[in-house]
Amino acid sequence: MDINKLLYRMQDVNASDMHLRAMTRPVFRIDGALIPQNDLALLTSDETEGILEQITTQEQRNTFAKQLALDLAYGIPGRFRFRVSVIRQRGTISIVFHNIPLDVPSIDYLELPQIYKQLALKPRGLILVTGPTGNGKSTTLATMINHINENAARSIISIEDPIEFLHQNKKSIIAQQELGDDAKTFGSALVHALRHNPDVIVVGEMRDLTTISTVTTAAETGHLVLATLHTTDAVQSIDRIVDLFPPIQQQQIRLQLSQVIEAVLSQTLLPRIGGGLVAAVEILIATHAVRNLIREGNTYQIHDVMQLGAKDGMQTLNQALAKLVKKNIVAKEEAMMKSSNPKQLEKLIGSEMMDILLHRFSKIEN
Repeated sequence: MDINKLLYRMQDVNASDMHLRAMTRPVFRIDGALIPQNDLALLTSDETEGILEQITTQEQRNTFAKQLALDLAYGIPGRFRFRVSVIRQRGTISIVFHNIPLDVPSIDYLELPQIYKQLALKPRGLILVTGPTGNGKSTTLATMINHINENAARSIISIEDPIEFLHQNKKSIIAQQELGDDAKTFGSALVHALRHNPDVIVVGEMRDLTTISTVTTAAETGHLVLATLHTTDAVQSIDRIVDLFPPIQQQQIRLQLSQVIEAVLSQTLLPRIGGGLVAAVEILIATHAVRNLIREGNTYQIHDVMQLGAKDGMQTLNQALAKLVKKNIVAKEEAMMKSSNPKQLEKLIGSEMMDILLHRFSKIEN
């Protein structure tokens, strides 16, 4: 089987992902839904092995044989590019291709909040982009890098696994490192990056204590650090970082975080009415009050600050979801499924709708 024919087909139907497994037809993810390609034959285990041969080098296959898992980038220059995840399941190979646009989208194109532009141009500090796997964290990081690149003269170093979006120097100069080929671990790459005269450091994923410690130190020493974390909301992101440290060090990391954190942007993707996907983003901005709550270990109170923090650019996930429903971008049912507090979201949607009706009524009267 020619893998490139399947990838061209993905492009034709605007699929974000493709799943390939033995004894299963290829499955595309389109606008968030899994769609089996029923006109295609079941893949055999030999065919999935053959696909792996087509997209990997011998060194990558050796890594897969040792670790039984592999992440890589694959594409045809000028045509398409994919992030690829390979694992073993029930003695056979399972491969997922995730579509990466060739052109880095802008913050405006993705309809992300305008405060992202201000945050990207911060001179120093730590900005976290969080959310579940497959919800656009890497794309958001790339848009922020691109905004810096177009608007400021900075030295940017990114550490990724694998490299997804390819950046060209504009106003900034950018070095992109890929784990495996260019660096062994995020932690070791970060240490060397700090000696490479960067203004901005981008960490594809904060996976372990060493990486988190080095990221915090980098932000403390005057760098802007952008990083991702697999957490589902802004407050949980702070707690997750603190909890990774031994109890004796947790007060120290709270103090460090309270000093360096600038924002936590926690996002989830939803299907649009009419097709496509849109991000709902929870935004935590490190105001004086938020920094105090982090330092004192009272993160459970941060959500209340976010609910009332619109003037500082903050919003909760429910507030973001309610806005999308109000603007008729996302169906109410889809928003409810993404909410961790559907009853509160129901009230927010109701109050938003009432505001619209009152506004329309006042215009008629006038």
